[in-house]
Amino acid sequence: MSTGPRTTSDVIVVGGGLIGSAIAWRLAGAGRTVRMVVGEPGAAASRVAAGMLAPVTEISFTEQALLPLNLASLGRYETFAAEVAEASGLPTGLSRTPTISVAYDADDLARLTTLKEFLDRIGLKAERLVSRDARRLEPLLSPQVRGGLLVDADWSIDNRLLWAAIGAAGRRAGVAEVDGFVHHVRRSGTQVSGVTLADGTELDAAVVVVACGAWAGQLTGIDPLPVRPVKGQILRLDPRGLPQPSQTVRAITQGSEVYVVPRAGGREVVVGATVEEKGFDRGVTADGVYELLRDARRVLPMTAEYALAETTVGWRPGSPDNAPILGPGELDGLVLATGHYRNGVLLTPVTADAISAYVLTGELPEEARAFTLERFATSHPTPPSPPSPASSPPSSPTASPPTSSPPAPETVQL
Repeated sequence: MSTGPRTTSDVIVVGGGLIGSAIAWRLAGAGRTVRMVVGEPGAAASRVAAGMLAPVTEISFTEQALLPLNLASLGRYETFAAEVAEASGLPTGLSRTPTISVAYDADDLARLTTLKEFLDRIGLKAERLVSRDARRLEPLLSPQVRGGLLVDADWSIDNRLLWAAIGAAGRRAGVAEVDGFVHHVRRSGTQVSGVTLADGTELDAAVVVVACGAWAGQLTGIDPLPVRPVKGQILRLDPRGLPQPSQTVRAITQGSEVYVVPRAGGREVVVGATVEEKGFDRGVTADGVYELLRDARRVLPMTAEYALAETTVGWRPGSPDNAPILGPGELDGLVLATGHYRNGVLLTPVTADAISAYVLTGELPEEARAFTLERFATSHPTPPSPPSPASSPPSSPTASPPTSSPPAPETVQL
């Protein structure tokens, strides 16, 4: 049974990371009453991520279908960041500095050459660099670096600054933030009626947006969503006044991959990230930290002089094809915005636009239609009706949710 007063709103957004916060802000700005259940902010991938906006260097040979969506989102980023900054009065940390992708040895260079040929075939621009040219553009690179690619289209953003700014913009627009964890989606027949929190609190709404990242697959009351947590360990280094890279450096080092992302003002350098299929394991491991530091040092020896300031674990929300799940769920009024895997920061603008458009109009924009849940079905049933604009949801039976909460990540400030 509910332990407190019932609260009704037009929309409940489950999850308070970048994706959920941006959707809530957009909907509140359109005049909807929005409650956002924030979960555990320290566990959100939005806090842990490095903030790369990298549709080119993040591309996978097996994930080409995602490329148009990634490029569309990058194309909106300058406008999106400016809107967030104006609405919040806070900086977003957007950097338009290009990315350098480098190879440490001959085998790594062969792999980078293959990537360059692939990019040429699909029409993505990347300038080939010999070792001397790479080190001219980034003087901190090791002389052992064999070559690289300069990618003007890959930028970065300080995800923690952006997240804080979107949250502030949402609160100014009227988003009500609710502490707690959603484990259960309530229904009346085939219509969503709200959610139940782990402590028994019930929130009512005719529209529920699932934007809780790696935890989306744990929701009860609906068919399990095909979202899994993919563990990543990531480091934050303090340059201590020493020179730092002038741009993001991605590297292949003896078959391993590492990225080094500097923040403006010399505050920190982010090094990441491991990719581990270990569920919600939250341990920072000696091996994970060692490998990241080793690989960063190979291509940028100066990083060995930086102080190790923070080690963190986060969980990427992976889907079966590692592309996002956007749009209608199994129930009328259930809307999905999860499964962004490595591209959650990059896809924040286009996801917020697509999901808010769907909630407001009942139409999913064309660029997002290839990423609905229906693509994983063995059959193709008629999709649910679009969300109702009504602010008063039908009542539903009370559900008894589990009482556990998502695991908090292990963050060590050193």
